[in-house]
Amino acid sequence: MSSTPVRFLTGITTSGTPHLGNYVGSILPSVRASLTPGVQSFYFLADYHALIKIDEPERIQRSTLEIAASWLAAGLDPERVVFYRQSDVPEIPELTWFLTCVTGKGVLNRAHAYKASVDKNMANGADADSDVTAGLFMYPVLMGADILMFNAHHVPVGRDQIQHIEMARDMANSFNHRYGEHFVPPQAVIEESVATLPGLDGRKMSKSYDNTIPLFSSREQLKKLIAGIKTDSRAPGEPKDTEGSALFQIYQAFASEVETQALRQAYADGIAWGDAKQILLERIDQEVAPMRARYQHLIEHPEEVEALLLAGGKKARAIATPFMAKLRNAVGLRSLTTGATQAKPKAAKSSLPAFKQYREKDGKFYFKLADAKGVVLLQSLGLESPKTAGVSIGLLQKDGACALTALADQLKPVEDPAAVLAALDALRAEAA
Repeated sequence: MSSTPVRFLTGITTSGTPHLGNYVGSILPSVRASLTPGVQSFYFLADYHALIKIDEPERIQRSTLEIAASWLAAGLDPERVVFYRQSDVPEIPELTWFLTCVTGKGVLNRAHAYKASVDKNMANGADADSDVTAGLFMYPVLMGADILMFNAHHVPVGRDQIQHIEMARDMANSFNHRYGEHFVPPQAVIEESVATLPGLDGRKMSKSYDNTIPLFSSREQLKKLIAGIKTDSRAPGEPKDTEGSALFQIYQAFASEVETQALRQAYADGIAWGDAKQILLERIDQEVAPMRARYQHLIEHPEEVEALLLAGGKKARAIATPFMAKLRNAVGLRSLTTGATQAKPKAAKSSLPAFKQYREKDGKFYFKLADAKGVVLLQSLGLESPKTAGVSIGLLQKDGACALTALADQLKPVEDPAAVLAALDALRAEAA
């Protein structure tokens, strides 16, 4: 795996029509990143994921077409990247099952989306798992399979998705410990400078709030939607604030620094809201218009998009199929004519890392994790009871990386997270 170029992987859920927020927050920076030399980029339409929250087949099909056409119209070159539909790679659900078998249920219990659904049910006095599907519960494992199938080194995500990357790392380490080194533990890449656009009502632009501006609206539709952007009651000639102005923030995401400063000055000089909205219309249309024709052509010729996705699926499977064959062999799903091999012996207890729980003179209880040579890998802070220390040790042994995050306020800073995760995996494998 060391000869593999640095791989970036991005998934796009096929659950709606792309809007301006998607463009500036994901499509544009991703297309630019795909041109980086020495990088192998994977972009996939996550239609399996869409099934978790959408049960309208036509909507998923339409969204797949609109999203694919949007990325292609925005300049994504399928010759430079691997651009594919998740459902065209059958190895992904197979890998999902492999990872399911090495992932602790306790880890999934703490997944944000699942916990949010449970908390909502409890607040409403309903059964904790009311209307919670196994698909929602298993979402992090499918995401782990998406990432690990192609041994992506880096996964650009928002902060709300970091937990899923940590889970994927835990899955990779667990599988590697049991069956040998097959997966690269991925790293989350947080792009702090990526813009988040406000919508028509000033809140974050989101389909959930019904406040979006579709990316490829016609000029007439774009003008009508921009006219509806919420502004204050200040009249022409009155100075206006750029802070908190949805109109200004949207303009800034598309404009150059010089253009932005010019509009900032116009705000200070008391520009009329109608004039400001006309400036925004012209600036967005200047950027979108050249792409609009390409987008419309692709929407009217879905067979072209289908052909590109199928070709991308073949490129993806050229990697996934042989890799999955190795994984099947590794876990023992082999031809019966294959020569028998001895099972890998478990590590001797003397060579395993170990937890130690103890009490100090300050009256508080502590625990630490040391490797076989006695080097301390993990050290707790002082705790009020031995039960708390014992419960924390149990969580670390069971849930690995997720427990490290959950128990951060009980632990001293970890100097070598990879060594800690490897030690926890060794203990978990020994207990299996």
